[in-house]
Amino acid sequence: MHADGPSPARGVNIILLGPPGAGKGTQAGFLMDDLGMVQLSTGDMLRAAVRAGTPLGREAKAVMDRGELVSDSIVSGLIDEALGGLSPETGVIFDGYPRTAAQAALLDEILARHGRTLDHVIELAVDEDALVDRITGRFTCATCGEGYHDRHKLPVQPGVCDRCGGTEFRRRPDDNEETVRTRLAEYRAKTAPILPIYAARGLVRRVDGMAEMAQVRAEIRRLLRPAGRRVEPGPAEARPPAA
Repeated sequence: MHADGPSPARGVNIILLGPPGAGKGTQAGFLMDDLGMVQLSTGDMLRAAVRAGTPLGREAKAVMDRGELVSDSIVSGLIDEALGGLSPETGVIFDGYPRTAAQAALLDEILARHGRTLDHVIELAVDEDALVDRITGRFTCATCGEGYHDRHKLPVQPGVCDRCGGTEFRRRPDDNEETVRTRLAEYRAKTAPILPIYAARGLVRRVDGMAEMAQVRAEIRRLLRPAGRRVEPGPAEARPPAA
């Protein structure tokens, strides 16, 4: 008999890689819902530590207040603390970390300290021109947050939200081509070089990040099933149909 709620992916540790806009956060959310995994997003963890005033948070705030980049030692310390608070049986998704070869080496050390190993590095591969179009064309209803796109999903009635009837829409100020292409170049320069490190270890699995979200979700689930450690089914699959 299965307990209510998602069953954890037992001890499976994965990294999600891909440029901004590739859907890392979305897919991590699906894995949390489907498999009960825990997402460790360094950006979220830094903000939470600063708000909570933890020792690492105070150290990070002092660095940021000086206009400097937070050091690898601080970020790695946050990861170390987070893993220390989890059961070894809990699956972990690293989102936004590691970003450099140095951080990749630190992650290996941290995982080893906690009796864990890295199982998969899942790269959400994208067509950069198509990704620029995806990001720069998106906008949302200012009232309910319903998402739209200039080319792929316009409101049925021009200027009126399909969901709530609102007439005001918003675009993120950084959803412009120059900013998006700058981020893509930064990703290639700083993050993509770690892929050969993991590829040499046979850990990299490439998924088409331009596919429909549901298709990407299913493909990642398929990749996780043959992992060295057991991956439990999500609640929708685990439970028998109602009588």
